[in-house]
Amino acid sequence: MLPLLQRPDQHLRFTHANSITESSSSAPSHRLLRLLPRRSRHAHPFALSTKCAAGSSSDASVEEDDAEKDLSMRHQSAELGYRRPPKQIEEIVDVPPNPSYIISPRRDRIMFLKRRAMPPLSDLAKPENVLSGIRIDPGSNMRSRMSFYTGITVHMLMDNGTLGPAKEVHGYADGAKINFVTWSPDGQHMAFTVRYEDKVDSSVNLSLWVANAESGEARPLCISENIRLNAIFELFVWVNDSTVLVCTIPSSRGNPPKKPLVPFGPRIRSNEHKNVVQMRATKEMLKDLHEEQLFDYYATSQLILVSMDGQVKPIAPPAIYTALDPSPNEKYLMLTSVHRPYSSIVSYERFPKKVELWTVDGTFIREVCDLPLAEDIPITSGSVRKGKRLIRWRPDMPSTLYWVEAQDGGDANVNVSPRDIVYMERADPLNDEKPQVLLELDLRYRRTSWCNGSHALVYEHWYKTRRTRTWVISPDCKDVSPQVLFERSSEDAYSNPGSPIMCRTPAGTFVIAKIKTKYEGTYILLKGQGATPKGSIPFLDLLNINTGVKERIWESSKEKYYESVLALMSYNPKCEIQLNQLKLLVSKESRREPAQYYIKIWPDKNQVQITNYSHPHPQLALLQKEVIRYQRKDGVKLTATLYLPPGYNPSEDGPLPCLIWSYPGEFKSREAAGQVRRSPNKFARISSNFPLLWLARGFAVLADPTIPIIGEGDQEANDRLLTLTE
Repeated sequence: MLPLLQRPDQHLRFTHANSITESSSSAPSHRLLRLLPRRSRHAHPFALSTKCAAGSSSDASVEEDDAEKDLSMRHQSAELGYRRPPKQIEEIVDVPPNPSYIISPRRDRIMFLKRRAMPPLSDLAKPENVLSGIRIDPGSNMRSRMSFYTGITVHMLMDNGTLGPAKEVHGYADGAKINFVTWSPDGQHMAFTVRYEDKVDSSVNLSLWVANAESGEARPLCISENIRLNAIFELFVWVNDSTVLVCTIPSSRGNPPKKPLVPFGPRIRSNEHKNVVQMRATKEMLKDLHEEQLFDYYATSQLILVSMDGQVKPIAPPAIYTALDPSPNEKYLMLTSVHRPYSSIVSYERFPKKVELWTVDGTFIREVCDLPLAEDIPITSGSVRKGKRLIRWRPDMPSTLYWVEAQDGGDANVNVSPRDIVYMERADPLNDEKPQVLLELDLRYRRTSWCNGSHALVYEHWYKTRRTRTWVISPDCKDVSPQVLFERSSEDAYSNPGSPIMCRTPAGTFVIAKIKTKYEGTYILLKGQGATPKGSIPFLDLLNINTGVKERIWESSKEKYYESVLALMSYNPKCEIQLNQLKLLVSKESRREPAQYYIKIWPDKNQVQITNYSHPHPQLALLQKEVIRYQRKDGVKLTATLYLPPGYNPSEDGPLPCLIWSYPGEFKSREAAGQVRRSPNKFARISSNFPLLWLARGFAVLADPTIPIIGEGDQEANDRLLTLTE
C-alpha cells in the first residue's frame, strides 16, 4: 500500500512500485525503507520477490526456476481448487490464539474462552443478506461471519492469587460454536449460545445454554422447539441472578418475503426543497421496499423472560429491539427499538428510535423518547443527532436515568454556549417533577464515569481544536460547583492522565473504585499507557479527586518488560478498596516472551503468575525488533518499528526486500505528531491480518511508520493532502 504524503512535509518519495528513495538528509540508518532486488539466505519472498528480483545471471536463473515452479503451482491449484499458502505462512496463521478471559463479578473466578485461528471456509461461503449496513446469516438469524469460541474452562481464584483446578464446561456436543458468553450478576452461572450446523440441509440450530460455575455442567435453557433465538441485535441480558431477557423470533413469522418480479415502483430522490445534506459515501443500505420487508422479517423480535427452571413469559410487543437494559435495582427494563420510516441513505442507527420503560413483570411505564429519522446530521466532526442521546442508567443508583441533549441542533458548525446539557431523572418521576440539569458543557459530551453521589467524572471533547476536559461533579450535592480536573490536548499522549479503575457492584454495574488510604480525602486509581519520549511505560497513579494531587504507586519495568494493568481483582460490595489489600490483574511481556497474566498483590506488590503460554511461533522467536527514530524534512520527529528475520546479518546477507505497513494520521500540532506512542519491549504478535508473518519468508517489515498530516491553526489536516501517483 502506498502512504499518503503532503508536499511540504514529505520525507519518503515513491518512484516505482519496487523502490524508495530518501529525500531528507536526516534519514535513518541503511536498514530503513529500501526495497532492493536481493534475496536473503534464510528464505526467498513469496510474491513481492518476483517483482523486486533482478541483477546477476545466477539470480536470473533462480528467478526462472521460481517462475516455472510458480506456474506449475498455479496450474495445479486450478485443478485442485483453493491454493494453499507457503508452508511457512500456513504454520503461522493456523496457530490458535491464546484464550480470552472474563472475570466473574465477585472476582473469585476467571473464565477462559478457547478460540480457533481461522474461520472455516463453510462460514465464509454461506449466503448472506446485507441490509442497512448489517450482514445477516439467514440460516441462523444472526450476524454473518461471526467468530466463535470452541470451549470454556473456569478457575477459582485463591486468596494468595493462584488459580484452582480447571473446570471444563461440558454438556454440549463436540464441534459446537459458542458465542455471547456472560456471567450472571452473582457469578454462580454463565449463559451463552451454542450453534450446530445440520450436515443434511445446512440449517443452523442456535440455542441458549446456562452452565453452573461450580461444576461446569451446562444445559439448554430454552427446550421448546417453538422458541428460536434472534441474534441480529442484542440477544439476551441478565435481569437478575436467575432470569434472562431474550430476543426470540415471533412465533407467527412465516417464510421470508420473496422479491417481486416487478419492482414496487421507481426509486425517487428529490432536492426540490433545497434540503441538501452532505453525506459520506455509503453502501449496503436498504435499496427498495423488498429489502425493507426483509429487514423487518429478520430483525423483529419477541422478548421473553426465561428463568433458570425454564419458565417462559413473553413481554412487550414484537419490535426491532436494538438494546435491552435492566435497571440496577432489577425493577425496570429500558427497551430501545427502531421503526419505520426507514432510509436508503443511512444505516439503521439513524432510523427513528424509540426508548421505553417497562417493569420486569411486563407493565408499560412510559415513553422516554421517540426520535425521528436522522438523515440530516452534518458531516462535520462533532455533529450528533438531535434530541435525547446516550440514554443510560446511572450505575450507582437504583433506577435513575441520565442522558445528553445538544443545544446546537446537533450541528458542530453552530457556535453556541452551552453546546451540550447533561440531564438526570428518576425512572418514575413524581408529578410535575422535571429532569435535573447535571452539567452544561461548551464542548461535545463524551461520557461519564460514576463513583457515588458525591463524585463523578464527566468528559467533554472538541475535535476541531483537540481540546478535552474532565470535570469533577457532585451529582447529588447541588451546592457543590463542578470543577475542572484535567484540561489538555487529546492528541498529547505525554500528558494523558489515564482512566479510572472501575469496580463492579452487586447489581452488575461498574463504578469508580474508591481507594481507602491512611490519608483524608477521596482517592481513586488512574491507569495509563504512559507515553514518553523513550517509549510507553504504563503506570498506576493514586489521585486525590478533591485536590487533583497524584502519586505514582506503580509503573512498568523500563528495561526489558512491558507490563500493563488490566483489571481490578479486589472485591467489595460498596466498591471501597483498602490500598494495602489491592489486587490487580496485570499482563507482562517482552520482545521475545509472549504476554502472561499475573495477580499483583499489595502492599508488597508481589505477583503470582496464573498463565504459562508457550511461544506461538517458535520459528520466529529470535526475530529482531527495533523502534527507530528519524526526522522528516520539515523537522517533525517520527518513529517506526523495524522487524527483521531471525538470524539476519546485514554484512553477510545484504539488503532485504521490505514490506511497509502504515496509514496516515491527522494532527493539529507538530509536537504531538512527533510523540512516541509505542514500546520496544512489547511482544511481536503475529496474525493473519498483520504483515509480520512475512518475516517467515525472509522479508523485513517496517510497521506503522508515522505519517502525520498536520493541520495547524484554522487549517484542517487534509487541506494539503496529496497522493503521489508517479
